[in-house]
Formats: sequence, C-alpha cells, structure tokens
Amino acid sequence: MELMTARPLPAEVNTPTWLYIALWFLVAGHVFRGVITLLFFFPFISIKSKQQHIQRWSRRLLRIFGIELQVNNAEIISSESFLLASNHISWMDIHVINACKPIRFVAKSEVANWPIFGWMAKQLGTVFIRRDSPRHARQVVVEMAKLLKTQSICIFPEGTSTIGISVQPFKANLFEAAVLAEVPVYTLALAYVNQDSGFHSQVPAFVGDMGLIGSMARMLRNRRMRAVLNFFPPAGASPLAPRDRKWLALHSQEQIAQYLLMHCN
Repeated sequence: MELMTARPLPAEVNTPTWLYIALWFLVAGHVFRGVITLLFFFPFISIKSKQQHIQRWSRRLLRIFGIELQVNNAEIISSESFLLASNHISWMDIHVINACKPIRFVAKSEVANWPIFGWMAKQLGTVFIRRDSPRHARQVVVEMAKLLKTQSICIFPEGTSTIGISVQPFKANLFEAAVLAEVPVYTLALAYVNQDSGFHSQVPAFVGDMGLIGSMARMLRNRRMRAVLNFFPPAGASPLAPRDRKWLALHSQEQIAQYLLMHCN
C-alpha cells in the first residue's frame, strides 16, 4: 500500500470527550503495567523474552493511541547486529520501531529526566548522549561499538525532531560506531499519515517547546494515524559496511530525504 502524495490536511477528526478521558486511564494503566514488568520480571528473563515483552507493550501502546503500523521491506533486515539510522519526528518513534523490531536506542540525555518514561528508557538499555559535549559523544561511540558486536542499535542522526516532511543534515559522529564494530548500516524512513486520507499528518510531531503530556494529549485527540516504516538496505544492497562515517551519514540522509519528498509533500 503506497502513501498518497499530497499536502497535509489542516484538520483532523477529534476523539469524543468520553473516549478521550477513558484513553488517559488506559495510558496510565498501560504505563503502570510496564513499570511492574520492568521491576519484577525483566531482571529474571532472557533477552528474547524481554524483546517479546517490549514488542507487545509497544503494540498495545500504538493501539491505545489509534496508530496503525505499516512496515515496508522488513525482510531485508539482517539477523545479525547492525546500526539503524532513522529520521526523527516524535517521542512515539521509539515505540513504533519497537512494535516492529525491538532494538536499543541512543537518545539525548534530556530524555533520561522525563517522568516515568525516562526511567523506563534507562531500564531498557537506552544509551544517553550529551549532544553539547564532543568528549561524551566519543565515549558513547566507543560504548556503542562494543554493544554492536552483539546487539543492534537505532540512532536519530538529525539530533532533533522535525514535522516529518523533510530531513535535517545527519551528524556523522555516531556512524563511527558501525565502522569500529564492522557492522552494516540500515536506513529507516519514518512517516505518519492520516488513516482516512493517506495524507501526511503533523499530529505526532514533537517540535519546538512542546511538552510530553501536551504531545500525548494532541495524539489522543487525533487518533486515526498510520505509522509507516520503510527500510532501506545498506549501500550496494550488501551488508558489508563502508569505512567512512561521513559517507554513511550522507547515504542514509539522502535515502530518507528522497522518500519523504516523494511520499510526504
């Protein structure tokens, strides 16, 4: 199923008030269940079981927010560890990707201070980076390279979130981890569309001075969305990784930019 190429519609269908209130209770209960799982089950189960729990929890969260999941080209993803480079639109991106394929993430250090969600991210092994500290970034690259030997990691190389119709220049420093670990770099173009029209939706966009609660409220008010994940293979359709981080960053950036230009404008 292809996305329709058109400008975004300004209006969204609002959730009825009674359902909107009920959904907040569902969100609270779902988050509480996640906290209990992390506290009392995760320390004692295998990595495979953890991934299954993460995937189920994320899919349930998407259903609460009324988000359908459409995945294109997932079959190209290697069963071995890899680096995944994605554009960044919303705090929901992490849960959308985990609903498809659970993976570790690199996130800005501010996320660690978010109420509840920041704590949950820590428990799930998120690697936090202080983007204003080149020294800390180098330390994170070394840590990522070690993890990539056995685990896949997703990065958002723009360093910020956008409304989702274009992509900001990719920062190349985190791609160095893939070079050091000698793992392939896959690219993910992520987009949100209205389920009814197929047009690009800006509802999930987490930009400017928007807070997490405000963003959640906006998404619960406008629930008919579809998250589209389009995976691209490594350069040359081969899992072999080129050795230049700047080339890797530019290659991923251009793949996503072309996709968004064709499908979200």
